[in-house]
Amino acid sequence: MHDCQSLSLVEMSNASFSNNTAALETTSSTSGGSLRRFSFRRKPTRESVNEPTSTWSFNNDTHEWQLLREDGAHIQLVYNKSEHIPLKDFAAEIRGGKDIKEFILSALVLLDVQDTSIWDLMEIILRRIKQTSVPNNGGTSSTQATSIPAATTTMISNTVIGSGVGAGAGGSNSGHRENLNIEEIKQALFVNDRVQILAKTLQATTATETNWTYDQSWLAIMCTSPSILKRHVAIARLKNPCNLGRNCQEARFIVFILSPTKEKGTKNFLETGRTFATIFADIELRAKLLKATTQQEFISIIDKHTDNLMEQQTTIARNSLPDPFDDNTNNSDVKTYYCPILSDICMDLSRRLPHYFSDYYDVFKTHQGPNKVLSTSVFLYFACLLPSIAFGVLNSQVTNDQISVSKAVASQCLGGLFFSIFAGQPLIVVMTTAPLTLYVKVIFILCTWYRMDFRDTYALVGLWNSFFLILFSFFGVSKIMKWSTRSTEEIFALFVSIAFLVDASAHVYHNFARNYSTVACQQYDEYWKLRQTNKTISVNVTGDILDVPCSRDSSLLYILLTLGTVWLGTFLFKFKQTPYLTSAKRELLADYALPVAVIIMSLIGSLLFKQINLQSFPVDHEDLFVLVRFKNVTFKQILATGCLGFSLSLLMFLDQNIAGAIVNSPANKLKKGKAFHIDLFVIAILNGWLSLFGLTWMHGALPLSPLHVKALADTEERVEQGHIQSVIVKVRETRLTVLLSHIFIGLSLFMRDILKQIPLPVLDGLFLYLALTSLDGNQFFERVTLFFTEQAAYPPNHYIRQVPQRKIHLFTFLQILQLLILCFLGFSPILYTKLVLPIWLVAMVAFRYRILPKIIATKYLRALDQRL
Repeated sequence: MHDCQSLSLVEMSNASFSNNTAALETTSSTSGGSLRRFSFRRKPTRESVNEPTSTWSFNNDTHEWQLLREDGAHIQLVYNKSEHIPLKDFAAEIRGGKDIKEFILSALVLLDVQDTSIWDLMEIILRRIKQTSVPNNGGTSSTQATSIPAATTTMISNTVIGSGVGAGAGGSNSGHRENLNIEEIKQALFVNDRVQILAKTLQATTATETNWTYDQSWLAIMCTSPSILKRHVAIARLKNPCNLGRNCQEARFIVFILSPTKEKGTKNFLETGRTFATIFADIELRAKLLKATTQQEFISIIDKHTDNLMEQQTTIARNSLPDPFDDNTNNSDVKTYYCPILSDICMDLSRRLPHYFSDYYDVFKTHQGPNKVLSTSVFLYFACLLPSIAFGVLNSQVTNDQISVSKAVASQCLGGLFFSIFAGQPLIVVMTTAPLTLYVKVIFILCTWYRMDFRDTYALVGLWNSFFLILFSFFGVSKIMKWSTRSTEEIFALFVSIAFLVDASAHVYHNFARNYSTVACQQYDEYWKLRQTNKTISVNVTGDILDVPCSRDSSLLYILLTLGTVWLGTFLFKFKQTPYLTSAKRELLADYALPVAVIIMSLIGSLLFKQINLQSFPVDHEDLFVLVRFKNVTFKQILATGCLGFSLSLLMFLDQNIAGAIVNSPANKLKKGKAFHIDLFVIAILNGWLSLFGLTWMHGALPLSPLHVKALADTEERVEQGHIQSVIVKVRETRLTVLLSHIFIGLSLFMRDILKQIPLPVLDGLFLYLALTSLDGNQFFERVTLFFTEQAAYPPNHYIRQVPQRKIHLFTFLQILQLLILCFLGFSPILYTKLVLPIWLVAMVAFRYRILPKIIATKYLRALDQRL
């Protein structure tokens, strides 16, 4: 329950309210805490300060004393009060349902209003109310599923009372004809004619355990007037977002409630406003209303949503958000077993099996569903194919072509198809990753040292890995991942991004070392230097100096294509945040950002600069499916590979579950349930099968899995103190995107000669693109940037409000230390350190729960490390 009051001192100028405002505000709550807001301005020098002068006068019209400054500004008092109001219970409060049925079909609905001034907007609405009279009709009802809320939504009623301004007293006389006095109502809407602050508003707040924010996309405005005899409701959808103040900077919907001054308690302006505010508090409803093209469709969406809400409140109990790994969070009657064999897989099946077939056709029932399937499939095609080629090049180099590029592409195709059909959570994208490539390098070096056959050893390690993963899935070991907090997941996600960055940078460095800083280029420099100093040198003199070409142009083009790919991709990805073109075209460009960047830069490198020799990757037409025979395997080799397989299983277990936890985050608002144990079992079977043919291993990949979710999501942008936050409204849960994209990847095996035309620097640019786009929403990275950010420019995040600055920096510093150790183990030239990497990931979880609470208070850790 929120109840806060504030007293503001407001100075007004006739010329402009926004340019002549000085405010001192102190907000206090019933809990005894206080929050003081200050305006940070440049401190004037002592010589520049003039003695302010002001005069008092009495206004005979308003019967008030006025304080006037010498520049003509009026100083007035404004009283603000905010209080919590519960959401409407349509099942228990009969008046709520009656109000919707009574007003929605007769409400004034304005679509795509151009005006952004609240004064002009109110004028339009009031004049339309005065002119329009629509008879009441009954509405039809239907049922439609609503999304599970990701956070508690409450409403705040703001009442602002100005000195000397009132709505007027007097009753409505039923014997007289209703006559709307527009000027009187407009005066009652605001504090007064000078202070254009809305007097009565309703707005929703979204609250988690540690944070709360205003829902800034809509605002309910309420007003009473003695000149009307009945209530009026108007709903306006703005064509462009409107800034209505610091708590509503991105308003797209205005709900206006006009009520008689004297009205029955259940019918007054506040109860009517609460009814419509409860409806508009649902983010999914607002997303549907933005797509409505006619008033009839707009009204029908609200009517259907209300019927569904009334039915839902009658039959379904309110539940809190579950932990992604906890199966029994909200059901205390379910018996919990320590490690029951197969019980967790059975629970996953009971959750996901009823939705299996709907995973194929549900997406076509949503708005823009087919377009999203196509754009996301194309995105995944390039985002999975090109990294698999790049990792195939790395594996080919470290294994002497025993794992070739063609095998890497075939493995990606088969693995993606297998996982998309049999997995429990189809939004997870499987792929070989940088840690797995490092692990393959370790196995090949060990085979070289001990003179073992690489294919036999590789297959044995893969089979041991599958064996341990099957045990983990059968015994429900994924449940221990509920101790893995957001900080651990974000550290590993940032490590993967750094791995992409290191791989791309290493390729650029090796290209410059091979083509730019060479002996041939130094000889060319000496030759042309002598040529400039001694004009008599013959042009025909060549000898051994000019026999070897200098390819500095190749290196320069390499870095230009790499940076050009990442720049063009990120520019198009962020284009939806610009005001250019229409929203549909901006979203289309953002959806196809990666494919467009890859195709354009590939054409530039292979056609526009075809005279320059650019390195391409080798593609062989070899037999891809050769079964491992295990001819020279010894008993000692089987035991030794068991240790390697166990270490690999820990790595896959952690990577797969971290990817699953991020995908199943409550912030993504997924509806069909989680399936960690089934996914782990499918990964075990998949990698065992791939090992038998010497194909590359794979598991749930970061950052592709979260990017896949974002590509299928509808989002809503919120602005708070100048910072834009993107909130997911809903996600289309489908198997088709991964299925279609990997069918295309399989067809690409028949176009190997065309794939060879993709320059290697474009692949490195893709790595950088994935690394940069994955940083969005990573709070660890955001807190790192706070070290270099001015304090006044800190974002209004929940941990900024609740945690002291030193504690924030200390927590971030400890995360950086863990990340540095992770990078040392992953990129160290020492061979055996790479085998310790999975063990360090487990140790990070223990560090979080055993050591960190002794350094930072638990209440601060709860705010900094909450899984959202």
